[in-house]
Amino acid sequence: MSTETMTSQAFLELEDKYGAHNYHPLPVVLSKGEGIYVWDVDGKRYFDFLSAYSAVNQGHCHPRIINALIEQSRELTLTSRAFYNDQLGVYEKFVTEYFGYDKVLPINTGVEAVETALKLCRKWAYKRKGIEMNDAKIIFASGNFHGRTLAVISASVDPDARKEFGPYMPGIVIIPYNDTNVLREALKDPNVAGFIVEPIQGEAGVYVPDDGYLSECSRLCKENNVLFIADEVQTGIARTGKLLACDHEEVRPDILILGKALSGGVFPVSAVLADDEIMMCIKPGEHGSTFGGNPLACAVAMEALKVVEDENLAQNAQYLGGIFRDRMQSMIEKTDLVTLVRGKGLLNAIVINDDENSKTAWNICLKLRDNGLLAKPTHGNIIRFAPPLVMTEEQLHECCDIIEKTIFEFDN
Repeated sequence: MSTETMTSQAFLELEDKYGAHNYHPLPVVLSKGEGIYVWDVDGKRYFDFLSAYSAVNQGHCHPRIINALIEQSRELTLTSRAFYNDQLGVYEKFVTEYFGYDKVLPINTGVEAVETALKLCRKWAYKRKGIEMNDAKIIFASGNFHGRTLAVISASVDPDARKEFGPYMPGIVIIPYNDTNVLREALKDPNVAGFIVEPIQGEAGVYVPDDGYLSECSRLCKENNVLFIADEVQTGIARTGKLLACDHEEVRPDILILGKALSGGVFPVSAVLADDEIMMCIKPGEHGSTFGGNPLACAVAMEALKVVEDENLAQNAQYLGGIFRDRMQSMIEKTDLVTLVRGKGLLNAIVINDDENSKTAWNICLKLRDNGLLAKPTHGNIIRFAPPLVMTEEQLHECCDIIEKTIFEFDN
């Protein structure tokens, strides 16, 4: 099938007819990306303010990352873990030194990394903590989004994620997010093995917890011999103005989960990092993946992390994030349509003065699209803004102008 003469509507109809209806995308058909920009099939250019849910922190098709992909693809792409390859050990040394852990378990997607961390936590509970077999519990924070596997949705409170997918996995405790008092009580249960948390809840609407929340959670976990597990799939790799969001409070998770921008959006790469006492609980045959740690992924991930450091992307996110929130706060003071701006670094959101079931935020995103900027609502009345971290200050102001123009015209 030749796609050169196809219209946007034709592409939409193809997906509708042949694809599962498990997504509701904004109606724009993209065919090219470079840096902070994407182009649709009609050649219209947009600012990307979603970055593939923070997978494209380094910008679309970063030439260094693409070159690493091309060069490695010419040599060797996959061996499986049945054999050694000449990229994996080099990558493992690089990534563990980069983040400061003894060991890494390489995997593919973010939710696979979450599942890996949960299995690792349970294994540690039985081998190290001494919890009786099948009694281990893991605490989750309400409002979480760790993916959509059966284990993860068992810990979700989102009815769309849970409904008609039961029965749910046992051994899960759900407590309020941003509440250390409830965590303190929950940790009194001797069967608790771990506490998994997003440093900022992205899908919940960029919900930023109180200062000191993460450090107190970490302290309480250590006090009770419970593993503190940080899901930094979306918040990690410089997105919030630090390499890791946990770095804002100088917290070192016992298990660190990474994904998305670990490859710069070029290839599915995720990872679980931990020290030997935890990671060495897993033995051959107990966990794995055909594609996990493949040579292509290793080469891409190393270059993607080098770009983050070489281009000072964390510092840029920290600086531009402050400017963005100041601009949005000034906008809020001139309209009743937007009630709140929140975020950290270049992970931000505005709250529309409406309820979750309203179409207002969706319709605003359609107008933003028309004005040359792509964003997407979350939880109905919240619009998340997360551009690539390679954005310049001048470009950011241009984007803020678009957002203001759209809001003010919509309000009137």
